[in-house]
Amino acid sequence: MPSNDARILLQAAVPTAAVGAVAAVVSGVVAGGKGAVGAVVATLVVILFMGIGFYVLQRTAKSLPHLFQAMGLMLYAAQILLLFIFVAAFKNTTLFNPRAFALTLVIGTLAWIAAQTRAHMKSKILYVEPDSAASSNGDKPEKSGHSS
Repeated sequence: MPSNDARILLQAAVPTAAVGAVAAVVSGVVAGGKGAVGAVVATLVVILFMGIGFYVLQRTAKSLPHLFQAMGLMLYAAQILLLFIFVAAFKNTTLFNPRAFALTLVIGTLAWIAAQTRAHMKSKILYVEPDSAASSNGDKPEKSGHSS
């Protein structure tokens, strides 16, 4: 993974983990130990799902750039659907508090998206890759535009 992608991933995961820690403390105070466990599990699920999604999206961008936007929309829709499936699957669990789990899942997802958006907006990503071969031998680039 290129360093810029790793930096964006880290800048999204750290705030999400911090939000999850706050949610675990609040859930622990409100719902007891099971609330804290539900918040921690939800935070881990969000970081895992969103991190894998980010990795898949970056690989798609490199190998199939023409599918990047469609893949991004499909990926986020699939992630939200999978998160809803997790909430539905664990709604009657006794392992942890399902309400704390669901609320932390939503809050963690929103925190991830906000942090990833902020990290991407602050990063300096070249959208045109300079041609190193033409610049190294001193040749002027050919005009490729309309001649009139």
